[in-house]
Amino acid sequence: MAGREAGNPADDTSGAGVPPAPGHPTDEAPPPVPHQAGSPEGKPGPGDGKPGGEAEQADATHPHTCTCPVCPRGTRAAHREAQAAFRARRDALAAGEGLPAAVSYSAGASRQWISDELTQAAREVGARARAEAEGWYVLLWRRTLYVVWGTVAALFLGQVATAFTAGWTAARTAGLLAALLGGGLLTGAARLHGRRGGVLAPVIGEDNRLSTSRAVAALWVLLTAYAVLVLAGRLAFASGDGERDTLIAGLDLARGAGLVTVLAVTCAVAVVVRRVVAVRVQGQRLQKAQAPRPRAADLLTDDSGRAHFADTQYVLVSAVAVVYALVRLARRPDQLPDLPWGLALLVLVSAATYLASKYAEGSRPVIHAVVRAREAGDLDGPIRTGDDIEIRGAGFLPPSARTPDRLARMVVRIGAVHVHVPLVPVPGGFTNPSDTTLIVPVPVEVEPGKAEVQLVSAAGVETNKVTIEVGD
Repeated sequence: MAGREAGNPADDTSGAGVPPAPGHPTDEAPPPVPHQAGSPEGKPGPGDGKPGGEAEQADATHPHTCTCPVCPRGTRAAHREAQAAFRARRDALAAGEGLPAAVSYSAGASRQWISDELTQAAREVGARARAEAEGWYVLLWRRTLYVVWGTVAALFLGQVATAFTAGWTAARTAGLLAALLGGGLLTGAARLHGRRGGVLAPVIGEDNRLSTSRAVAALWVLLTAYAVLVLAGRLAFASGDGERDTLIAGLDLARGAGLVTVLAVTCAVAVVVRRVVAVRVQGQRLQKAQAPRPRAADLLTDDSGRAHFADTQYVLVSAVAVVYALVRLARRPDQLPDLPWGLALLVLVSAATYLASKYAEGSRPVIHAVVRAREAGDLDGPIRTGDDIEIRGAGFLPPSARTPDRLARMVVRIGAVHVHVPLVPVPGGFTNPSDTTLIVPVPVEVEPGKAEVQLVSAAGVETNKVTIEVGD
């Protein structure tokens, strides 16, 4: 949530602001803001097209210090300026500054005008955020290549350093050739998916976050592929029949059973988790919204950014097992890493814990009660048109949808009338809406009598319906 309220801490990570970032000396208008894949507008996003798009061309032709909104680096500065301007505008409106005299006579009219102003500004910040995300993807796919070839270079230096004492062997040559071949394949994949994160594209989930299950499965796939390439390289340069028979025997299932089992289970967990999350989201039992962009912390945290036990233990246990397997491969490069069954069982238990947590997490928003909102000095009475109602419940603001542009999309259905939830600012955030309560007016279009109240949450999930009586 982008505000502070008792019992509801603020999450003021987004803002909206509207002044454009300084650009080039020309007076040309900035191009339309690109939209991210999966956005409600349905426009092409960073996952569409090839890496040599407009953003990459702008990055190549514009100076490094450029801050125009079209440049991959400039979009970040534009987004930050938009956030700062939004916060300043929000705090000014919260203090009563800039309110037109035409609406100042009515508390309801003032609240509606302020909410409309903040909604428009929040949408502008959302557009700036999507532009920044696309530019960031253009830069990311190159940086993933730096990591890939940096790892290959580190392996080469390590091989050279240890060769002074142990001597250069065929296994070292096979290891370097396997690393070069693997790096080349990853480079091709990164080029193909340049607008979606390069090498990281397969481990980015539909919610635009790094997927823990896919990352762990990819780790084991890379380890297994590298081990097989090392054996293939040694087999290609083997000179004697005995050496070739030994290398072929190194691929026997009896020696790599632990590794193959862990590989199969982690890949299966990645597939099952994707299915579970998709089914729960489609069934409105889990609220998810797209993140601005993936972060490394996504592997260890939940959607709100807090450390998550199941994810953390899964990553740590798998990382330790992979390191052990690499050491075993270095010691015995003539066979697949013989992962002990005790360590393999530990990884399987960790995977089962992670999978169980995916089945247990998440819940749909729920309305507990709807009451007439009463201010100091008001008389008690029934709900009438023009009154404010207070909706009490839980889960109105999922952790992944607490940015101002998401909050501005919340809608309450009162009968057949759709009422947008007003944004009520305070210095540093908002008091309305919150995760457990929100206040909306009952419009005059609502007919007297019984009416059903239902909320569409910030993640687009519908709550249960509660019936109220609207008086004459």
